[in-house]
Amino acid sequence: MTGMSDLDTRPARPRFNWRDFFRRAGWLESIGIVGVPVVTAVALLAPWITPFDPQLRVAAAYLPPSAEHWFGTDEIGRDLFSRVVLGVQYTWLPGLILIGFSLIVGSLLGLISGLMGDRVDLVIQRITDLFLVLPATLIALAVVASLGPGLVDTMIAIAIFWWPWYARISRDEIRRLKARPHVEAARIAGVRGRRLLLRYLLPGAAPALLIAASLDLANVIMTLSLMSFLGLGLPAPAPELGAMTARALDSLTVHWWLPILPAAIIFFLCLLTNLAGDGLRAALRGA
Repeated sequence: MTGMSDLDTRPARPRFNWRDFFRRAGWLESIGIVGVPVVTAVALLAPWITPFDPQLRVAAAYLPPSAEHWFGTDEIGRDLFSRVVLGVQYTWLPGLILIGFSLIVGSLLGLISGLMGDRVDLVIQRITDLFLVLPATLIALAVVASLGPGLVDTMIAIAIFWWPWYARISRDEIRRLKARPHVEAARIAGVRGRRLLLRYLLPGAAPALLIAASLDLANVIMTLSLMSFLGLGLPAPAPELGAMTARALDSLTVHWWLPILPAAIIFFLCLLTNLAGDGLRAALRGA
């Protein structure tokens, strides 16, 4: 006879339908969802797909955008489009790494807090509250300024203060799911430990965490660009988008493409992630 612990109390899950997923997301938001992996691929392949060497002079200085040099050339004669493509790598990939780190650490702490409850929950939530009330960006700026400019130091300073949001979301989702009828039925049927976590709790909390991460990526990109703009990122001649914008501000009225186009790419990356987040929120609503 089959024991109660062998009963599958999970609700029936329909087969995933991509067409219905994108229909619920909306056509504009679907562009953002598809665009995120595309930009990730471009960032990973940037050193091999740039039309010119981003660090070498390839033409006369201050050439405006043209068919040969899509974004024009800079003050040295380097191809600005090639430098911007490489700059996407220096901005996008660190943003993904920071979001991934914050998502893992915050989700794990929130999971422990939601499952254990009592004193463990109280301690973790007080630590989370402490980080949430601190002015994260200002403290990160101070940390980077004390450590010295550099991409790794910038990422460390941001990562220290970015995980609490995910801890709060994860904890609230776990506590909400623990009270759901199908989870209660699973526990009555004898489902415990890792099986309960992996089959019932994590799948239910994943949509909220994924939506939060996709929407938060724009904030990370803006913070990284701000650090770079203030000179706290990689030193020149590294083609960071924020630093490229800052160094060319004096040329705004004469050679407009030098500060405007890198800044426009930052705006595009943030817009793309916001569209993706809105699309995932619409498509996964009720998941």
